[in-house]
Amino acid sequence: MSPTVRAPTLLVDGLTVEYPVRHGTVRAVSDVSFEVARGQTLGLVGESGCGKSTTGKAIVQIVRPTAGRVVFDGVDLCGLSGTELRRARTGIQIIFQDPISSLNPMHTVRDIVAEPLHVWSRGTKAQRADIVAATLEAVGLDPAAAMDRRPHQFSGGQCQRISIARALVLEPKVLICDEPVSALDVSVQAQICNLLEDMKARFDLTIVFIAHDLAVVRNVSDRVAVMYLGKLCEVGRPEVLYSSPAHHYTDALLKSVPVPDPGVAPLRSGLVTGEPPSPLDPPSGCRFRTRCPRAESICAIEEPALRSIGDGHSVACHFPLVSDESSTQDLTYAR
Repeated sequence: MSPTVRAPTLLVDGLTVEYPVRHGTVRAVSDVSFEVARGQTLGLVGESGCGKSTTGKAIVQIVRPTAGRVVFDGVDLCGLSGTELRRARTGIQIIFQDPISSLNPMHTVRDIVAEPLHVWSRGTKAQRADIVAATLEAVGLDPAAAMDRRPHQFSGGQCQRISIARALVLEPKVLICDEPVSALDVSVQAQICNLLEDMKARFDLTIVFIAHDLAVVRNVSDRVAVMYLGKLCEVGRPEVLYSSPAHHYTDALLKSVPVPDPGVAPLRSGLVTGEPPSPLDPPSGCRFRTRCPRAESICAIEEPALRSIGDGHSVACHFPLVSDESSTQDLTYAR
């Protein structure tokens, strides 16, 4: 008897997000597909403007996709609306980049964290108070000292802990972290990342961690997906992807990371030059070809599909940096 294959907690299939503007259409996200198993963390990384935050918002349906599916626990969120959608996505919560502006400055921490419970009429007043206190304690805040204060009385790291507490009170299964540490000091970044790892284990969370910091993504992710101009270009386990990048864009990103050692000279070769093309008019074929040192004529004609190169590693490139150890059969999902 073959082993039972568990369905992923979150499946994104052909996700496309486009915005009509005066002079055309902004292609923010184009045919992105991936899946995240229960209890796993997918790191979504890329330079500013690549579409990673739009992907996160489209998963939660803050931005409604132009095409594709977002299947959460077997239900396609794109096919829901109104109360059905609101009820279904209580199981998916999002943490935003700026912890201070994401909190209502007029409300106390008690009200901020309890608001989701009020909206969905969860428990009695006393039960809600107990849940708020327990959740604040779980994220490392003293409930007695914090509950009656307002966001401006906390540091950025403490505000992000409050945001995490607010996201956890409804006991979600999936957490979308949209650059949750980029606005914080380096020492605080480590604390928040460790907290998210603890919450992941404690509440059996499935996480999509969006960031532009490659070091942070490597430390928190079970798999990493690299985006460029609205498309996935490489997916793999961090230990494989970071040691043997297959896509020229991933290789350039890794080479651009500064080494904290004054005795190590910065790299002068292999770095990407020029600006990314406009999402209003992306290049034909491979979208990275206008900045790729290996581009040839086929790159302008044929768009490379994401394909497996073995060891759970997938790449969308006609001329990958590592050899194809398996078949070149195209993948529907980046597994």
